[in-house]
Amino acid sequence: FVLDYLVEEVLQRQPEQVRSFLLQTAILGRLCGPLCDAVTGQEDSSRMLDALERGNLFVLPLDGQRQWYRYHHLFAEVLQAHSKEQQADQLPGLHLRASEWYEHNGAPADAIYHALAAKNFDRAAGLIELAWPSMDANFQSATWLSWVKAIPDELVRHRPVLSVAYAWAVLNDGELEAGEARLWDAERWLDRPADNQNRPEAPSGEMAVSDEEQFRFLPASIATARAYIAQSQGDLTATVKYGREALTRLPEGDHIRRGPAAALLGLTYWANGDLEAAHRALADAMANFQMAGSIAFAISGTYGLADIRMTQGRLREAIRTYERSLQLVSEQGQTTPRGTADLYLGLGDLYRERGDLEAAAEYLSKSEELGEQAALPDWPCRFCVARARLKEARGKLDDALSLLEEAERQYFRSPVPEVRPIPAQQVRVWIKQGRLAEALAWVRECGLSVDDGLSFLREFEHITLARVLIAGYKSRRPGCSIQDATGLLERLLKAAEEGGRMGSVMEILLLQALAYEAQGNIPLALAPLERALALAEPEGYVQIFTDEDKPMVRLLSEAAAHRFMPDYVGRLLARDKPAEQKREEKPFRPPAPAVQPLIEPLSERELEILQLIAQGLSNSEISARLFLALSTVKGHNRNIFGKLEVQRRTEAVARARDLGLL
Repeated sequence: FVLDYLVEEVLQRQPEQVRSFLLQTAILGRLCGPLCDAVTGQEDSSRMLDALERGNLFVLPLDGQRQWYRYHHLFAEVLQAHSKEQQADQLPGLHLRASEWYEHNGAPADAIYHALAAKNFDRAAGLIELAWPSMDANFQSATWLSWVKAIPDELVRHRPVLSVAYAWAVLNDGELEAGEARLWDAERWLDRPADNQNRPEAPSGEMAVSDEEQFRFLPASIATARAYIAQSQGDLTATVKYGREALTRLPEGDHIRRGPAAALLGLTYWANGDLEAAHRALADAMANFQMAGSIAFAISGTYGLADIRMTQGRLREAIRTYERSLQLVSEQGQTTPRGTADLYLGLGDLYRERGDLEAAAEYLSKSEELGEQAALPDWPCRFCVARARLKEARGKLDDALSLLEEAERQYFRSPVPEVRPIPAQQVRVWIKQGRLAEALAWVRECGLSVDDGLSFLREFEHITLARVLIAGYKSRRPGCSIQDATGLLERLLKAAEEGGRMGSVMEILLLQALAYEAQGNIPLALAPLERALALAEPEGYVQIFTDEDKPMVRLLSEAAAHRFMPDYVGRLLARDKPAEQKREEKPFRPPAPAVQPLIEPLSERELEILQLIAQGLSNSEISARLFLALSTVKGHNRNIFGKLEVQRRTEAVARARDLGLL
């Protein structure tokens, strides 16, 4: 009934001039006078739109100045149906004129849409080629791909710049083979002889180029893309070869193109375990992006820089790395660049390492709130892993496994080294659940052995193998030799120390202690434990100890009895245990006095805020410094005041100093 009314009572009763205007402009999602003039060939479209609005002809203004309008969606559907029926032969021309107007007025997406609608694929291909650099910089490769896939493939293959852009777009989705094929399409044009004589592998016909600047640097772009593919496939030699080739071909001042090549070299050094070289190369890449004004790319390497510092056992510097990037984001004003969600994700994971599970959850919630529109492509996978590790820290092991399974579903191949493979993380949870059969099956499937050659990329898996062997020994599993475990750990320790991987060193030392504890040799267990404590305390590590559950509690109790680092050990023993563990254990009272002589100790986050209060910072300044909501800071203040039994800030600072908390 509504459609009949629209057709009979409105459209059919209009004067021919109005009716023609309506049908010609039906192709437009939004309308303004100059655009409608270009499409219809008239010169009074602004007056026409004003008259249509005043006549209540289903024309709605989109701004207060009444420069832009749109048709009511039901009316638009009717107009489009009539337009296709009555003037189908005119539609390509109308779309073409709309495309030209949008191109000249700085709206490339609309220009491309109408070029495709006009089936003018040559024009569309040129526009899509020109749009790539901006779309790529804004992480819009999925939209861009939908356009290029609407073009006949033979036409794409005659455009080397478009082919390389196509390669990068599919590489961003982890489609390495598809990316390789597109690079080959482009290279065949670059390799053609000067006399234009076709070779069997060379394409026939003419090459087309719209973006001359991109064409000049095409060999460097191809080399960078090949470095990306090689790194994703684990071919580190080829990555270095192509990465250096790209940098050689690019001028020093071409920051936006040098950034990816430098980053890929950094990832290669990282995968090789050359952590300082990796850190320098990634920092150089991020500096290039920042100088080019690409903040999203400038912060994209923060995860790598921070993870390298974590591997080196430098937790505090890893946290500062994320905080510096968040400061860079805050300087952008109201915009939220891509990658911002990843910064909060990373901080959440690091605060979990510090044992501040409350702060970790806050940062992960902030990351989730920002969502994929403010994240890098691998965020869904990494977010699931971070949530899984937090669930594990809270003793919710089934939830942790579910999240790790989801992370596997979200995973795609990228050049970032897989230093902690998801299956190995699942095995560690299985061990806690006593599912040794599955853990041993994983060992067999991976072909892991205590006699393997050691490498940085497989270090996490080999440490996991040691965990399986220790658990198997304690459960009297055939083939699980404690001597094999300790021998492997000794080799792993030597390799990690030589590589400066003190984060790995701490974990290996703890496993050595647990291996001795499993044999009932507490005196031998205390030596590696005390060394791990000495490494961990300056950086504020907590979770690495509390993750080890009852055996570690027993060893820490022994360390406390020997008065080794009593304050730090007391803090570790005073940590709240997961609810499931509390039900299983009797309450433990450490022999060493707790650091905080309070009925309810302050959390890590509350201690951090208390320090800032003592420095004289206001709630707003603390909020900005820690990237927390103001309401969250005020909530922490209430908790601090309650635990210290004070009413004001000055009283809180004085009381904290009396207790030795400041």
